[in-house]
Amino acid sequence: MAAVKPLVVFVLGGPGAGKGTQCAKIVEEYGFVHLSAGDLLRAERASGSPDGDLIQSCMKEGKIVPVEITVNLIRKAIEASGKGKFLVDGYPRNEDNYTGWEKYMGDRCNVGLVLFFDCPEEVCLERAMKRGQTSGRVDDNIESFRKRYHTYINETMPIVKIYQDKGKLRTISGLPPPDEVFAEVKKIFDKL
Repeated sequence: MAAVKPLVVFVLGGPGAGKGTQCAKIVEEYGFVHLSAGDLLRAERASGSPDGDLIQSCMKEGKIVPVEITVNLIRKAIEASGKGKFLVDGYPRNEDNYTGWEKYMGDRCNVGLVLFFDCPEEVCLERAMKRGQTSGRVDDNIESFRKRYHTYINETMPIVKIYQDKGKLRTISGLPPPDEVFAEVKKIFDKL
């Protein structure tokens, strides 16, 4: 019998839309492994790897890290975990990410759905600036946020549309308080 492919749920939304907050709740309630593309990249950058400077430069400029680097980090994290259910937060962020995932991981994983947190720019900015007071993240400042949000609108929203057309997109408003948002998330995960 062939091994069961890991279940992957992509989690998308603008910077500050509540992806990380909701992923933590999903992990606690449903036992998924949370893989943040950004956290994996930040850890790789901090490890002193040869890709570290490129990752740092991309993040500071609000640009997307080359797909081979990101997909490889996600693949290694999935394989190392030994688990079967994953939230991949902040990925795929552009067409290159999407095609790279299909090329390198499409036959290794089952993408069950894409959870999309819809939240206005002003709210996302306010949240990211508040987070920046304590996160120490190089990208939690107004200049990087504006670049990241611009990238999100121009490059991630077309990916959201692809998954919508495939019938895999589940959209939730990121505006309400976290517990109200999670009540909507639960309705989706209870059916998964």
